[in-house]
Amino acid sequence: MRKIDSLHSWEVEPAEARLIQEQLRSQVVICPLPTSIQSVAGIDVSYNRGSHILFAAVVVLAFPHLEIMEITTASLRIEFPYIPGLLSFREGPVVLAAWEKLEYDPDVVIFDGHGLAHPRRFGLATHLGLILDKPAIGCAKSRLIGTYAEPGQQRGDYSALLDQKEIIGRVLRTRTNVKPVFVSIGHKADLVGSQKLVLDCGRGLRLPEPTRQAHLAVNKLRWEYYK
Repeated sequence: MRKIDSLHSWEVEPAEARLIQEQLRSQVVICPLPTSIQSVAGIDVSYNRGSHILFAAVVVLAFPHLEIMEITTASLRIEFPYIPGLLSFREGPVVLAAWEKLEYDPDVVIFDGHGLAHPRRFGLATHLGLILDKPAIGCAKSRLIGTYAEPGQQRGDYSALLDQKEIIGRVLRTRTNVKPVFVSIGHKADLVGSQKLVLDCGRGLRLPEPTRQAHLAVNKLRWEYYK
């Protein structure tokens, strides 16, 4: 089992959580992704509305062929409330519990969530990328903040996601004539490389294969738990 050195306590109040985000964001590194990527992990979290039981899945895929190498899951009771902008404090502990079970050490991690596309530039992909000290990318299905022009309808078309005049991510069409995803830097990554990897991890569907497989795995875990 992997040992993870957390950078702070998870048992905090919302005001303290915001302060932690402000304090840690200066440690985020923006740089090119590794030149040789052999494995990519996808991470997703699921729960029933109103429940304090959260489920997480980490799926490691070989790259570029995208065969599944490993799947780990975890479930935890989490008391931190659902507050937009603070989801990493609600979802972080169960993700780390699943990560600790990994045997493989993936080169890059794609989160179903945001990175720098966050009010304090410290979303789930940034927060956990920093804790794990891993190149991390946020690939969210919906926008948290920012404005953008609708990208073209072809796969690979994109537009800038802006907060005021700052580029905080890209709105990327991963499948022709299908709703775009929101890509942002998590940690030890760059925006151009993040967009390219998300596209390279596609299999003609909207979601990149690592997070799509994580989504399937975590929902299977949740279904079996309640069954």
